[in-house]
Amino acid sequence: MLISLTVGKVDAGVAVLLTEDNRLIEFPSILLPPNISSGSIVDITVARNQAKEAASQKAFASLQNEIYTTFGQRSPSPPVLRCRNATQTSVVLEWDPIQLATAEMRSLSLFRNGSKAGGIPRPTETLATKISGLAVDTEYVFHLVLRTSAGTYSSDKITIKTHKMTDLSGITVTPGVLPAPLRDSLQAAVERIGAKLVDTVRLDTTHFVCTEGRGQAWERAVETNIPVVRPEWVEGCEREGRIVGVRGYYLNADPRLRQVGQGVGLQRQDSQPSSPQVNQRPSSQASTSQRALPLHVQQGSRQDLASPPPPPPTTETPNITQSPSVATADGADETDRPPALPVKDHPSTVHLPEPKTATEEPKMRKEDRDQVAKAVQSTESISSGEGHQGAVTPTTMVSREDEGERTPEGAESFTEVSL
Repeated sequence: MLISLTVGKVDAGVAVLLTEDNRLIEFPSILLPPNISSGSIVDITVARNQAKEAASQKAFASLQNEIYTTFGQRSPSPPVLRCRNATQTSVVLEWDPIQLATAEMRSLSLFRNGSKAGGIPRPTETLATKISGLAVDTEYVFHLVLRTSAGTYSSDKITIKTHKMTDLSGITVTPGVLPAPLRDSLQAAVERIGAKLVDTVRLDTTHFVCTEGRGQAWERAVETNIPVVRPEWVEGCEREGRIVGVRGYYLNADPRLRQVGQGVGLQRQDSQPSSPQVNQRPSSQASTSQRALPLHVQQGSRQDLASPPPPPPTTETPNITQSPSVATADGADETDRPPALPVKDHPSTVHLPEPKTATEEPKMRKEDRDQVAKAVQSTESISSGEGHQGAVTPTTMVSREDEGERTPEGAESFTEVSL
């Protein structure tokens, strides 16, 4: 197809061409013949290249097929999670290698009971992890979440229950330096309690048993914070029927730190005869009643039990002169009582306490004065009825304001009045 065009304007990169019907066409000036200026007429031939068009379509189809084969037929696989071992307070989880296909890894996270527990370091290399600090005899739900450039994939949820203290099946023992007979007895004890025995230190190893701290296995156990104990620890678990503490079974631990389990303690307690409760009740009641009494009463009762009974009263006793305002054992003054009769007329002997000084005598209360007067009157009536000689001094009372007492006139105290 031949077309004639008129050059209208020529710039550095683009030339303006005019058609016969005065239409403007921008045309690259580099494709025009040299020495072209405004007003020049050029002929342009236009034709379709069928061969090159077919080759281009074939190359494009091959590229599309390659992209589909590489990225369209395979996709990342969801992780497969399972439990390797469980103990009283820890769980060891493992999974198959992650299949990413052609996608790129973003992250791999572990979830516990619906909450994110943490990310897995080096997810393309790490195939197991250990979760510690769990509660005893408790169920937990775990699952993995894989994030890639092709999308997010989640594993199936698994439910794991930690063991009870009496379940020893989760114990995994790795033996270290041991004598041959001791190693055989250790293997037999591990089989009896239902535990596992492995030759190398692994992620699920719970205890490292040896008698000497040396060797590569011992160093790896120390680096990974695995308890290093003596073979007696396995025997202690078998004897108690439950997992026991490792504090008393370390290589350098004192054997006296090994605590006896509750089962053994109960057996020892049951073997001892128990005393009957009937013999204990009187002592507890006596101690209760003894605590209820004052201290001086308790001491007095003890002295009464320890001392012999008093001798019988004598008939001949010298005359005793009473001291003024003598305090008795019950806390009252002797002046509160009526005066004592002569010894020869009294049916029994009167034992008076030691006289006290005037500073120790308590003051007489005002309401006791009437009792003193009545006591004097009763004394006069007794003396006159029995025919005793001697006159009684007048009972005119003289008040002592400084001591709060009333004594007969002309006498030092009431007890000096002649009867």
